Amino acid sequence: MASTTAFASYLADFERIFSRFDADGDGKLSPAELRCLLSSISQELSLEEAEAVVESTDSDGDGLLDMGEFLQLVGERGDEEEERELREAFEMYVSTEGEGEGCITAKSLKRMLSRLGTSRAVEECMAMICRFDANGDGVLCFEEFKAMMT
Repeated sequence: MASTTAFASYLADFERIFSRFDADGDGKLSPAELRCLLSSISQELSLEEAEAVVESTDSDGDGLLDMGEFLQLVGERGDEEEERELREAFEMYVSTEGEGEGCITAKSLKRMLSRLGTSRAVEECMAMICRFDANGDGVLCFEEFKAMMT
């Protein structure tokens, strides 16, 4: 039950992110909207690269990503590519100062979620971390983050 609830919460977060960057409200992301989304998390793509990403995931051939295609894009992974992408994603959330340096802390998670347009209290972030904190140290190391994301 808890994992179902956690999955529903993460799905809702992806839906909010998707909606926030669906500038024209048509329920689909254009390559330009995808670029904007990725830019907000410090992942720069040219328009041509964004078009190629959309084309590679666009199952209905309309040149746009609907929510299902977006989730597929987020979930697509090759072993080496997955590891690299997970490492890059992890680094965006990592604390770079003080206690927990090199790990995801409640404060660093809150900061990144705010950048993505999803505000959470530090206490909520602590609860999110607690669900995946295998060793109970109050932070997420890369291996715990990887287990959470796969």
